[in-house]
Amino acid sequence: MAIDSQHRTLQNTLAIIMGGGQGSRLFPLTHRRSKPAVPLAGKYRIVDIPISNCINSGIRQMYVLTQFNSESLNRHVTSGYSFDHFGENFVHVLAAQQTPGDDNWYQGTADAVRQNMSYFLEKPYKHFLILSGDQLYRMDFRTMLRQHEITKADLTIATTPVERDPARAFGLMHTDDEGRITRFVEKPKDNDELLDQLTMPPALLEAAGIPTDSERFQASMGIYLFNRKVMEDALDNDMEDFGGDIIPSIIEKKNVHSFVFQGYWEDIGTIRSFYESNLECTKIVPAFNFFDPHNPIYTRARLLPASKINDADIQQALLSDGCIISNAKIRNSIIGVRSVIEKGCEITASIIMGADHYNKKFVTETGDVEELPIRIGENTRIHRAIIDKNATIGNNVVIDPGNRENEDLERCYIRDGIVVVPKSADIPDGTVI
Repeated sequence: MAIDSQHRTLQNTLAIIMGGGQGSRLFPLTHRRSKPAVPLAGKYRIVDIPISNCINSGIRQMYVLTQFNSESLNRHVTSGYSFDHFGENFVHVLAAQQTPGDDNWYQGTADAVRQNMSYFLEKPYKHFLILSGDQLYRMDFRTMLRQHEITKADLTIATTPVERDPARAFGLMHTDDEGRITRFVEKPKDNDELLDQLTMPPALLEAAGIPTDSERFQASMGIYLFNRKVMEDALDNDMEDFGGDIIPSIIEKKNVHSFVFQGYWEDIGTIRSFYESNLECTKIVPAFNFFDPHNPIYTRARLLPASKINDADIQQALLSDGCIISNAKIRNSIIGVRSVIEKGCEITASIIMGADHYNKKFVTETGDVEELPIRIGENTRIHRAIIDKNATIGNNVVIDPGNRENEDLERCYIRDGIVVVPKSADIPDGTVI
């Protein structure tokens, strides 16, 4: 694709980032915020991933669709992504709203796009790139767009090659030797006979650089590239979801191709996957590289001071800006912005999301305004936990899930064997969890 032609293609492409529903699988992290606004890797938000992928690919016109707790997401996007005021580039949050044609909340991914079609069709976009708001990956969408135009596809679906066991939990695409999708199956689970029919053809394995004697399946990544008229026609109905409804109905009628992506990709829509993907970033050579100078991950600039470390023992950890850590021991953990960790603390295999401010302000019964520091108190031990933003942990506290998998406690929750302390919670001195 020539440079001028590629530029026109990018200018004629609108990205639509799906913010998800209530985010129940990420509760309680989504109790007070939408899923894309959940903090990630110390200083980012989940929404920064698809937005950064778009920016690095030259796509500068984006909508983020959400309907639950969208205020913090809106604040983050508005303050973090300001393009040239004289250009047409933008990142806008579209929260669910009643319209003359529909007074219902989003019923699914396809319904969310349908309810906002009037905004998307205002400009003469030729392509619509539908992205998920709860995935960790780095992709150059220019490559996907180039293949889309070469194959003259009506719809291109990004897929990732997976082995048999993980394939059971995905929507799977089956293609011919040229990559045209001929069949879609939603989560075949224990149906091995069905799985046998969905293996990648040798020609596609070879094209992807995978040994032809390997067994791989094409798992849908929930990333869709539509032509304008095709998307209009596909949504001219009451179908609610892309994966379960729209995609199966369109495969037989249109030229639908698979774009095989082989980089790191992880769905971080559950507490376990979110936790594990975050801690993966603390490894010496992580699977996802936040230090890539050519494809940076953008976020809101906070202009915080450098972190101050006072005689602490820190190994394999990510430390964000504005932290004060005094004589603590930190292992295999992520420390978020403005974290204050007092002496004697021991933090292992945990995510400390940090704080929006160094102090909490509150109004007393007499009407006076007082402040209390947001911190992790002295001699506190935290293991296998997620401490959400603005949570204050007292002195001599022990937070450790032990062998418990799922439990609702008075001041926190245990999900997938991980303790989650909610946003702005207060854990008193001496508490043992």
